[in-house]
Amino acid sequence: MKQPTYTITINDKDITSNFDKRLISMQITDNRGLDADTISIELDDSDGKLELPKRGVQISVSLGWVNDNVILQNIFTIDECEHSGTPDVLSIRGKSANLRDSLNEKREKSYSDTTLGAITEEIAKRHNLLYRIDKSIEHEHIAHIDQTNESDASFLTRLYNDFNAAVTLKNGMLIIFKKGLAKTVNGQDIPTTTITRKLGDQHRFAIADRNAYTGVKAYWIDYRQQKKQQTKATRKTKNKNNQTSKDENGVLVGADGNVKILRHTYASKQNAYRAARNEWYKLQRGASQFSITLAEGRPDIYPEMPASVEGFKKEIDSTLWTITRCTHSLDTNSGYTTYVELEIKLEDDEKPKEENE
Repeated sequence: MKQPTYTITINDKDITSNFDKRLISMQITDNRGLDADTISIELDDSDGKLELPKRGVQISVSLGWVNDNVILQNIFTIDECEHSGTPDVLSIRGKSANLRDSLNEKREKSYSDTTLGAITEEIAKRHNLLYRIDKSIEHEHIAHIDQTNESDASFLTRLYNDFNAAVTLKNGMLIIFKKGLAKTVNGQDIPTTTITRKLGDQHRFAIADRNAYTGVKAYWIDYRQQKKQQTKATRKTKNKNNQTSKDENGVLVGADGNVKILRHTYASKQNAYRAARNEWYKLQRGASQFSITLAEGRPDIYPEMPASVEGFKKEIDSTLWTITRCTHSLDTNSGYTTYVELEIKLEDDEKPKEENE
């Protein structure tokens, strides 16, 4: 029978033995994007000998299986502790170390006539970070964008959202990739993992169709005319003659109906179009959601990995999925399990054509 294993290190000192007879549970959540990865540890303090840890202490944690080469590993900063009883339990919680520092400081900054790659390079240098960016979007032109009382983490997330891309920070490196396509920053396919029903304890599949949006509308300001304009990103449709219809603004093909309106007003038609298109992709990905708890933990899976599933309803098995979040749990009762959240995997899309104005 497979045996789970873990190590906990503080300042390069292995303190795992201090936890062996006290560990009640440990939970590690691996998130997509700049949402901080988190850890939660519960320890038995029935003898009252445990000391409360200092906040701000960094711990390195690894989790996996004995005699398995694949190990989940991350560095966290302790930011919360709690003591409860009886029985006495010490709870320790923390977030991925990289996201507690200057990336979350708010600042004022404007960028004009530049590229995504240049903006990313400037921000990475400001925080002494390495970075890697998807080549397909690195040279995308940015006419103008403002960062107003906004942290660099929030700004990067907003900036890349408009290009259907995500930003994550792992082991001191900013990594920018296209969402939902299951590709590395170099454009290589991430290998697909297979999840079968017999591997899981519980699963949940949901389709949100009753109030499904048929399109997305975004506004921009034409400063030459001082007039708010609009652009639409809508579902592609064909009429009875098999011809694609176009909306009256000539921005994107599709049909009106239950249209979602973005609250933010953009500085240009191009920016508004990107935002509407990205939101439309997001809605498509979120139309169906699937989650499963794997009875045997999987330290080898991570967000953005593509997955196929087997043994469920045909609507589930026939769908290509992308992992969006993994929660790894180790406790004295159920052992090592992994809860996985997935969304629809998008295929590479052809950039829609705009009408000539």
